[in-house]
Amino acid sequence: MLAAAGSVGITAELNPDDKPAFDDPPAGFDKKRDDIPHGKLEMIEYESKTVGTTRKMQVYTPPRYSKEKKYPVLYLLHGIGGDETEWQRFASPNVLLDNLVADGKAVPMIIVMPNGRAQKNDRAEGNVFASAPAFAAFENDLLNDVIPTIESRYSVQTDREHRALAGLSMGGGQSLNFGFAHLDTFGWIGAFSAAPNTKAPEQLVPDPAAAARQLKLLWISCGNKDALIRISRRLHQYLKDKQVPHIWHVDSNGHDPRHWKNNLWLFSQHIFK
Repeated sequence: MLAAAGSVGITAELNPDDKPAFDDPPAGFDKKRDDIPHGKLEMIEYESKTVGTTRKMQVYTPPRYSKEKKYPVLYLLHGIGGDETEWQRFASPNVLLDNLVADGKAVPMIIVMPNGRAQKNDRAEGNVFASAPAFAAFENDLLNDVIPTIESRYSVQTDREHRALAGLSMGGGQSLNFGFAHLDTFGWIGAFSAAPNTKAPEQLVPDPAAAARQLKLLWISCGNKDALIRISRRLHQYLKDKQVPHIWHVDSNGHDPRHWKNNLWLFSQHIFK
């Protein structure tokens, strides 16, 4: 994991609505429970026509996954210093979802964690900031390679109402950029402390009325100790002015794993319902 430089441990100047929309998760929310059914986590390979190579992504299938049912899918994107294993290293989405599903708080869903760095050497090596163009190029890999692979190998629902896109930092910017550009593909969008790759609001949401009509949920979050709050706040203010419904959740964290894990836990309870 690599947070954006200068974004951690800074108490940002807050506006009146820069406040939590929900309480933090309770103690133990991220602990594996032996007395409940567990889903499956697997690493799969796919041929990327976009990149011209074989790539990897991690896939979580929920407890009691069955080909007799069709499941919604959350595509979950990592940060600039991460890869397809980043979410699993600090958040264990499989544990979070196993617990939420067991408690009846989340819909059983498939979570896909791809590598958002669409280039032949997609490892987080050297100057990771130099790979920013590859994160933009991932739009085509996601739409033309990742999603078709998932829909051919797993029993999933294939309409926009059953596809969500969310991510942290660089992946949060990707989720906003790609999600708003393809509202015919994604009905649910989440951005957790989105990075400066996020397009300007006017470019991101040129037709606020259409966005308001099509989005099932838009979740924007940031920590109040994160200097990058200016990116998310700028979008929040634009959406508020244009009357586009969204959740604006500002907690007490920085640009850090605690914020991302907490918001995945919260976001997961609001999608596909």
